[in-house]
Amino acid sequence: MQDLPIKGALKDEQLTIIENAGILVSEGVIAAVGGFTDLKAKADHIETITHDAVCIPGFVDAHTHICFGGSRANDFAMRNAGSSYLEIAKAGGGIWDTVTKTRKESETALIAGILKRSQEHLQLGVTTIEVKSGYGLSIEQELKMLRAIKTAAAASTQDIVTTCLAAHMVPKDWSGTAEAYLSEMGQHLFPVLKSENLTQRIDAFIEESAFTAKQIAPYFKKAQQLGFDITVHADQFSAGGSQVAVDFNALSADHLEASTQKEVELLAKSNVVATALPGASIGLGCDFTPARKLLDAGASLAIASDHNPGSAPMGNLLTQACILATFEKLSNAEVLAGLTFRAAAALKLKDRGVLERGKKADFMVFDTSNYQEITYHQGQLRPSMVFKNGEKAF
Repeated sequence: MQDLPIKGALKDEQLTIIENAGILVSEGVIAAVGGFTDLKAKADHIETITHDAVCIPGFVDAHTHICFGGSRANDFAMRNAGSSYLEIAKAGGGIWDTVTKTRKESETALIAGILKRSQEHLQLGVTTIEVKSGYGLSIEQELKMLRAIKTAAAASTQDIVTTCLAAHMVPKDWSGTAEAYLSEMGQHLFPVLKSENLTQRIDAFIEESAFTAKQIAPYFKKAQQLGFDITVHADQFSAGGSQVAVDFNALSADHLEASTQKEVELLAKSNVVATALPGASIGLGCDFTPARKLLDAGASLAIASDHNPGSAPMGNLLTQACILATFEKLSNAEVLAGLTFRAAAALKLKDRGVLERGKKADFMVFDTSNYQEITYHQGQLRPSMVFKNGEKAF
């Protein structure tokens, strides 16, 4: 993945493939990449793979909700049987169902759930994973989630990046306005996030069923004044969130299934990473992010799983990316970039996603002689080994 641009379309011919290669690791960082024979003499300990194999950087999943309680299997069944989002919500489903179940979970149970799910992602090659709050929707419950994520991060083999999504929706048990709820979070939650170092990232859902651009503006301004980075749930069901992401120079605009040509061009002209979440499209049965248009316009495209109990329960990042590639006609280079260094950029991480000197020694091995087999099998070819910071993690 060396020497590839952060933005725009990519051709497979731009990939660098080294035959009979070696990776020299020192203190968790790549010291050199090159011919195995040349590097062998410089190594104290050698891990040798004697069969045909392909090594690529570890995946970065830049958008998940794997801190939650309960299941929404009934939502999925109702949706596939023809029920609308509103009908499911009236029947007790939807985001509020997960909020209710997550609030009932202990912090210890949430930690166990995060570690279990993150380990499943690790075995599929994800060495860095983002995890959001957003199913607490009160100061006390959001803090419970964020503390659970922080504790899980300390115990996890992976790097876990935490994001506060207190602005997921207006909680049903909130008696005031949306503006008052956001003000409450900004005034009383943000300072604790800083004092306990719970997160550096603030997210919000910009949608008719959640928060408008006008409502969210003071919230994001407050966050930026305190030094938080911004990311946005944008254009999932209706356009408008991308404009907010660009206006606030967000790290990423995620979802984008409803983005029009206007939003595509807007994102392409900005430094905001466009993050496609094909798992949500599969789970909801809706359009995919216009990934091909975004890349051709010059945008930076990341691909994330959106792993959550409602709209994206699958969680298999590689399978989702391969399905997106089939429908949006993405090259292998574009898929792999979207899962590695471009996804890392969405998390403001420049030290991973590429196999080169000075980067984190996060990589994985697939038992195949041809890297094209990885996407060809649409996630069924799984890594035989995963390395984190140069140590075999799986």
